[in-house]
Amino acid sequence: MKFKNEIKVGANGGHGPIRYSVEEYNPNKIIQFRFSKPKGFNGIHKFEIKELDKKKTEIKHTIDMNTAGKGTLIWAFAIRPLHNALIEDGFDKLENNFSVDKKSSTWNFWVKFLRKQITKRRNKLND
Repeated sequence: MKFKNEIKVGANGGHGPIRYSVEEYNPNKIIQFRFSKPKGFNGIHKFEIKELDKKKTEIKHTIDMNTAGKGTLIWAFAIRPLHNALIEDGFDKLENNFSVDKKSSTWNFWVKFLRKQITKRRNKLND
């Protein structure tokens, strides 16, 4: 995720082809984004942090979105599988900072294929 300036309500940013603005932000509780691109992504994406007790914290990730037109295809065949893998990797890294038993999620064939295509495309652009 990249932002031109600091993260605050109204800040614009994104990653890859996804663009959004910060709609709600409390560093100790929530960050919520509203999608602006790609066309057909209508909704929000958020992370919430909640202290359950002195030794337990819940981190919740939510996408509450409807898709339309081309956005439905982009979501179903590319963004959703890549996004799910990214979230799994991120949560593994987070948990591994606090756990003796290390976790490492494996990517399925489709995610590996998509990532390989993205790498090839980036390499062509850099040549």
